[in-house]
Amino acid sequence: MTELLVPAYRDLDQQRVNKFYGLLSKYPNLDWIAPTLEISDIAAQIRAQHGFRTPDALQAATARYSAVTGLISNDPIFERLDRFETLILERLL
Repeated sequence: MTELLVPAYRDLDQQRVNKFYGLLSKYPNLDWIAPTLEISDIAAQIRAQHGFRTPDALQAATARYSAVTGLISNDPIFERLDRFETLILERLL
């Protein structure tokens, strides 16, 4: 959510911020998972092994911790990990 909201806040577009909140707070089968000590440890391992930046490492660690089978992103860095399939949205357009 943090990365999604940055452009809207930069543009001072409160309407877009509200749309994200409206969509993502009610989206079916979407769980919000807070970082834990275990997720942080996994993120540190991912940073050390793959050179991810901390925000990307936290996202990947949360996905790994949650045993997801796929991740949707516009950042191809996640393709470096083989524990889940990564779908790059830009490539579908």
